[in-house]
Amino acid sequence: MFEREFDSENESRRDRVRFWLTVGVGVILTSIVVALVTLLVRTNDNYDRSLAWQAHSLEIISQTRSLDASIARAEAALGRFAVGLQKEDGRVFQQQWGIAQQYLRLLTRNVRDNPKQAALVADLTKEFNRRGAQLGDAALSANYRQTVAAISKYNAAGHDAALSRIDAILSELIRNERALLRDRNRLAAADRTSFNQAILLFSLLGAAAAVIAIGATFSLIRADGERRLARREQLAESDRATLLEAAVEERTAELARANVALRSEMADRAAAEAQLRQAQKMEAVGQLTGGIAHDFNNMLAVVVGGLELAQRVIASAPEKAQRHLSNAMDGANRAADLTRRLLAFARSEPARPEMLVVDDSITAFAELIERTIGDRIALTLDLGAGDLACWLDRQQFENALLNLAVNARDAMEGHGALTIRTLRDEEQETAALAVQVIDTGCGMSPAVLERVFDPFYTTKPAGQGTGLGMSQVFAFCRQSGGEVQVTSTEGEGTRVAMLLPVAKHFDAAEPEAVSAPAAVAEAAGETLHILIVEDDARVLAATADAVAELGHRAVTCDDPREAAALVEQHGFDLILSDVLMPELTGPEMVAALKERWPDLAVLFVTGFAGDASEIASFGDHDVLRKPFTLTQLDEAIRRSTDPRPAEKIAAFG
Repeated sequence: MFEREFDSENESRRDRVRFWLTVGVGVILTSIVVALVTLLVRTNDNYDRSLAWQAHSLEIISQTRSLDASIARAEAALGRFAVGLQKEDGRVFQQQWGIAQQYLRLLTRNVRDNPKQAALVADLTKEFNRRGAQLGDAALSANYRQTVAAISKYNAAGHDAALSRIDAILSELIRNERALLRDRNRLAAADRTSFNQAILLFSLLGAAAAVIAIGATFSLIRADGERRLARREQLAESDRATLLEAAVEERTAELARANVALRSEMADRAAAEAQLRQAQKMEAVGQLTGGIAHDFNNMLAVVVGGLELAQRVIASAPEKAQRHLSNAMDGANRAADLTRRLLAFARSEPARPEMLVVDDSITAFAELIERTIGDRIALTLDLGAGDLACWLDRQQFENALLNLAVNARDAMEGHGALTIRTLRDEEQETAALAVQVIDTGCGMSPAVLERVFDPFYTTKPAGQGTGLGMSQVFAFCRQSGGEVQVTSTEGEGTRVAMLLPVAKHFDAAEPEAVSAPAAVAEAAGETLHILIVEDDARVLAATADAVAELGHRAVTCDDPREAAALVEQHGFDLILSDVLMPELTGPEMVAALKERWPDLAVLFVTGFAGDASEIASFGDHDVLRKPFTLTQLDEAIRRSTDPRPAEKIAAFG
């Protein structure tokens, strides 16, 4: 046994040696190949550059000779023109002299990298221009048929020293370029030799690589044989191990049963953890929307209160100012409506139910739905509920209808038919009123239908929907004591039914509906001494102004820890307190005050009061939601200072 372990260890060591040896050889060969390829590329580039310089020198020599020939042909044509006065000879002279100018420009551009040659070309240009002026004067005389003058000027130009200087410069240009060409020829030959040597080295490397590959192949064949031998030994060991399995079979069965039990426990725990994560996710979403609403409503409390006070102060101002103020008020109320929708989704905004005749509410809201879905969608109202009423929050009900209408519009891609139908649902165990929204859109697949109520789930592209619409409808129905049902067929459309509990028949003359205004009227004219506790300075100032506008005396306090001292010093008819404040919350402060002054009236004012399950912390005290109007504040103050029957507290708690 120890020998087998020793042999196995030696075999493992040999395999490691072979592996690292192969890696080392591969790295060396790769480095050599990279170096040779780099050398080959560089040598080839040098050789190509040498050939290019050779071609460059030959081109300059050719251009120099072509320039000399063009000058000669131009002078010969001028001679014929001076003697024979033929216009054709004059045109030949002009053409050849122009060709010579082109060659001179080419020479100037091609020798600009050689200062010596460039200087010669510059001198050649000066002599060429001077020679051109002489010959041009003779051509002009010949053009005017002044034979004697033309021949005389041509003869003088032929004996001018400029001609010999031009020939000397051209000859020197050719000599210099030939010297450069000889040097470049030698360099090209050397580069060619280097290129051939690099090719030879590359060929030798290929041969060496082939030899190494052959050796590696033999090594692999040998290693494979050794592995085969090791595998046979392993099979023999496996046969011996099989004999030992019988001895541990019973123990293995026990471990298998324990493993099954453990897996079952793990599955149960995983399911519990998934449910916990889902609950934590929903709690986080509720806290997020609730926190946004808290800060947003603090701002809206200042805006709404300030604008309404301004409306009262500038009642006699121009109509334009009044109209702008009304528009600002409408915008603030819309922002408040958005906040209420967020809080309703977060389950933190209690519903404000009222006795609502559903058919009448839908009829009044239909105009807004028509404007929202557009002219290409036909809206049909099939209202069969009659005077059946439900105890609902009107704003949330209208928001649910609008969300369903917008979803239907998107499903129909802006073209189709939308039907809103109401009827009494006799299939429910309790009396229920069904509000159905039916569209002719694309419908939903079973996978989408299964997740339709998930918060933030949407099939719309980014930026075209938050995925809160259907979850808000679900929250509204559950909060109202009902439920929502969705049926859909792909390609045919969708039907959403809100099943709402039916309340008693609406009776506008019942005593409860008229008792509240009478109670408010009886309390009119009473002046109260009110302590306002609020940590936000702007909200505190706006609330104090609103209380004063209602005819009450207000004392402000921005620290809830100082409220007890102020109550002991002044005595108040009412404590108007915010809920969420640093150091001490409103309910905590009121609980401490109630220990000393149990009959103290309290009104809580807040934009967010935590989770709706914490409403018990308010006790039997009224809660006014931000933002509020002066009328709402006045009604809340009257409710808080009047005794509240136990039945009423139970109904609204």
